[in-house]
Amino acid sequence: MLHASLLEHLQQRFTDFFSSSTFIHQYKVVHGGDTNRCFMLETNKGSFFIKVNAALFGLDMFEKEARGLIQLADTGAIKVPRPLFDGKFNQQIFLVIEYIEPGQPAPGFWEDFGRSLSQLHYNSTEQFGLSSNNYIGKLAQSNTQHSLWTNFYAEERILPLVRKANEKGMLEPEHVAAAEQICSKLPAIFMEEQPSLLHGDLWNGNFIAGANGQAAIFDPAIYFGHREMDIAMTLLFGGFDGIFYEAYAHHFPLQPGWQQRVALCQLYPLLVHLLLFGGNYREKVVETLRQYKYN
Repeated sequence: MLHASLLEHLQQRFTDFFSSSTFIHQYKVVHGGDTNRCFMLETNKGSFFIKVNAALFGLDMFEKEARGLIQLADTGAIKVPRPLFDGKFNQQIFLVIEYIEPGQPAPGFWEDFGRSLSQLHYNSTEQFGLSSNNYIGKLAQSNTQHSLWTNFYAEERILPLVRKANEKGMLEPEHVAAAEQICSKLPAIFMEEQPSLLHGDLWNGNFIAGANGQAAIFDPAIYFGHREMDIAMTLLFGGFDGIFYEAYAHHFPLQPGWQQRVALCQLYPLLVHLLLFGGNYREKVVETLRQYKYN
């Protein structure tokens, strides 16, 4: 439920945003997220999507998400819900964004989706990382910039999370040692590429077919990284349609041997899930560490 005082506050924020009186007629719960409470707001200006959180993880979480959505949308490569505003009210933080009406995938959906992701990945910059840190789920994500992908992946992704998991008793010292050994071998494993703008958390729960039948992506954890990270993330929980990968490779061919690096690229999101959810993710992390330690 949304408290009446929050709804009143939101009406005023909408009114300020549109510079004309805006009223929330009703709202309904939208299910599917692990971190936030989500709702669809129906107003006299249209329908909008809101995320609400008790600000337990970071007061700037939604501010950073809004920045990521804007940066993705500004590329023009793929549909992204535009943020309207974010804020804090009574110990809660919130983010209001464009509501994308769900639809049925159009003919050629997966081909268009693969091409769109490739076009997103053509957006580049000089260094890996980002000018500021952000979040992946409710976990802080360090984006300190590096000139080499292998340094970035080791120092800002794998090693900090492995060490944190060890401190929490989720991994053993031997696993930290294995991660350090793997990271020392990264330059021989990855082929260096220009940094690509990544969605950062592109699994099958973070896209929908919009009313026009085309893909729209949301809930980003953006940074400039190796594009195999996004591809590996799409494969982590069942994968996308094969046409998606064919279309992507047609427009932006992947480096030879990318399939052998998928599990290594998945190590970061697996560590994130281990720290957030525990459970069976420990076995998957340990299995990946063992796989690449002896390769």
